[in-house]
Amino acid sequence: MVRIGDIADGIGRGVETFSASVSETFFEPVVRLGVTGLSRAGKTVFITSLVANLMERGRMPQLRAAASGGITAAYLRPQPDDTIPRFDYETHLSALTGTAPHWPESTRAVSELRLSLKVRPSGLIGAVRGPRTVHVDIVDYPGEWLLDLALLDKTYSGWSADILSRMGQRPGGDGFRVMLTETDPTAELDEPHAQALTGAYTEALKEARLAGFSDCSPGRFLLPGDLAGSPVLTFVPLPEPDRPTPRGSLWREMERRFEAYKREVVKPFFRDHFSRIDRQVVLVDALGAIHAGPRAVEDLRLAMTEILGAFRPGRNPWLSALLTGRKVEKILFAATKADHLHHTQHARLTAIMQELMRDARRRADFAGADTAAMSIAALRATVEEMRTHEGEELACVRGKLLETGRQAALYPGELPEDPAVLLEPAREGAAAWLEADYNIMHFAPAELTLRPGEGPPHIRLDKAAEFLLGDRLR
Repeated sequence: MVRIGDIADGIGRGVETFSASVSETFFEPVVRLGVTGLSRAGKTVFITSLVANLMERGRMPQLRAAASGGITAAYLRPQPDDTIPRFDYETHLSALTGTAPHWPESTRAVSELRLSLKVRPSGLIGAVRGPRTVHVDIVDYPGEWLLDLALLDKTYSGWSADILSRMGQRPGGDGFRVMLTETDPTAELDEPHAQALTGAYTEALKEARLAGFSDCSPGRFLLPGDLAGSPVLTFVPLPEPDRPTPRGSLWREMERRFEAYKREVVKPFFRDHFSRIDRQVVLVDALGAIHAGPRAVEDLRLAMTEILGAFRPGRNPWLSALLTGRKVEKILFAATKADHLHHTQHARLTAIMQELMRDARRRADFAGADTAAMSIAALRATVEEMRTHEGEELACVRGKLLETGRQAALYPGELPEDPAVLLEPAREGAAAWLEADYNIMHFAPAELTLRPGEGPPHIRLDKAAEFLLGDRLR
């Protein structure tokens, strides 16, 4: 029996929810900013430094709302999603700015943080409306999970053929390839053998990531969480048999589990998190890929193409239905670790990023989404200096080496003015660069003394914030 009190209580909750929604929409707008990264691109550092610099805006001159005084206050508020872990901002900031600074632990799952900005609109509108609050909900998630969206368009046989062809261009994976030669896809499923194959394939993905390769999907193989060992994470690419596969065969079971992964892992993530994002930044360690060689650069280009495809829902009926009436408005690809280069080379790094995006942007219909590429450093760990070597002046950066703790100067090599010098050998499958070596060092964060009103030092983090958020802060 339904009681009148229950009905009234339900109506009351509905009105309260509706009122809160209306209030948020018209008086306290929300921007959901997705942040993800590929292969050690510094996602945790980016979020921590962005929040710190929005709260203390002395180093944000290219964010117009900060430079003009339009942002009058910034503070952290409870996030709206009670079931998602909170991004541990305070611990990460302490790691970067404490007496013994160190890089914080990477986040390995979805997390969220709400930063609320009190904004005074400019001009006549500001005089009429007065200050308002804009909530920025930062959603942190692994880049590997974003790459998984491409699986929704693929069949198991197509995915297998693509992965096996790519593995031939990557270091590592020898153990998996040997096991494949001893495997008959038409044979009856043997679960211990399937688990052994999956273990070897997962090790191949780990080796590829360590070697600087970007597209290491399926993403949950590297970040399994509580799904570790489950059938939905126990499948591998197999060469397609040239004869029909019987029910109960290894091929048929791998195909079934591949489809289950799409249904039970990929779709829920995009339904619950990705579909609600307004703005997106994808962090990329382009310097690491260049250092790893042409094949890693080509792999990065393919990964960026897959990622941009994730923001083109028209090609996937399921995603189109999910995102009806909603779209990502801005997408930023940011090459991180710009502090590993002298500033005279930053424009070249940005040009390389733009060229990596070119094919995907030309093919994609973004329905009005604004895309951009930049080179940034969310936390500057080096200083610039000139060194003389064999009578030649070299533009170097100097910092504290992560491995030894000693100070060292680095000349990473000179990036080409024309990105084609890198991208053409990459497309052609060259094994190494012919005319240059591009060096890389791993620097530890420097000790900081921050003055009141200043966030951590960075390179173009304010420009990135202006692109991603500036129009919503006016």
